[in-house]
Amino acid sequence: MATRKSTTKPKASADELKRYYRDMLLIRRFEEKAGQLYGMGLIGGFCHLYIGQEAVVVGLEAAAEEGDKRITTYRDHGHMLACGMDPRGVMAELTGRADGYSKGKGGSMHMFSTEKQFYGGHGIVGANVPLGAGLAFADKYLGNDRVTFTYFGDGAANQGQVYETFNMAALWDLPVVFVIENNQYAMGTSQQRSTSSPEIHTRGEAFGIPGEAVDGMDVLAVKAAGDKAVKHCRAGKGPYILEIKTYRYRGHSMSDPAKYRTREEVQKMREEKDAIEHVRELLISGDHASEEDLKAIDKEIKEIVNGAADFAKESPEPAVEELWTDIITDTAPQNA
Repeated sequence: MATRKSTTKPKASADELKRYYRDMLLIRRFEEKAGQLYGMGLIGGFCHLYIGQEAVVVGLEAAAEEGDKRITTYRDHGHMLACGMDPRGVMAELTGRADGYSKGKGGSMHMFSTEKQFYGGHGIVGANVPLGAGLAFADKYLGNDRVTFTYFGDGAANQGQVYETFNMAALWDLPVVFVIENNQYAMGTSQQRSTSSPEIHTRGEAFGIPGEAVDGMDVLAVKAAGDKAVKHCRAGKGPYILEIKTYRYRGHSMSDPAKYRTREEVQKMREEKDAIEHVRELLISGDHASEEDLKAIDKEIKEIVNGAADFAKESPEPAVEELWTDIITDTAPQNA
């Protein structure tokens, strides 16, 4: 199956551009606040920020429909916010509080919301990929037209279980979009040093899975590619691979000093390719919004994020008895 780079010239209305701007800005400001709380010792353990990659999940969520599922790895806060999960519950979970989405027991990497069809946050590299195929298999079995977005990174793309999953998904024509969030450095090794094939989306060719590379710093390009992939899956044509080339501004996690790349490289990406600034320029140049309009959005977002931080600080720690709950379920979900 041929693979190619996306050449679509997408368009968006003023309302769509404002929504993308707001959604990406929410993720950016939330992650900045999470970084502050981590530095204050209010967030413990691992914490992987999504700053720089906002266009990936915002663009794909714009292509999703009600009932579609999503599953990702440990860099997951942005995915939660993009699919509509409450920032207060996400922040409370980050700080290990009882009002968090996993009752304070999951932390940064392990949050779930069946209401929003968000199936985690998974800490083992690549392990969520077969789980995503399983979610898609359930939808195929039930005979609906839902699609599962299975996110993983360029580092996870070298895991063997990914290719076992590609094989099964192709054999069974599963409605799953495999999203490779290629931020170019995996945990801390550049793609050039760790991956023999420069175009990771071509890895599906052996299984007959179509794929394409997408500019992950352009939310409109991501949305257009997402629409194409979702249409392919809903039509019963099986899986689709999107390699979305993006860039994280921070280290792999809060404990990573990121000495494997230069400050100049990061600054150049911020100045020339920032996804939020791109949409900001489209809004201003197209007379869709004024500087004052955008300042108002920024103020609103900061109030939401500060409110989430205050909520998390005021939330109680989980009771000791919670250690024994949510381990085994007595009933299996029906018609999920």
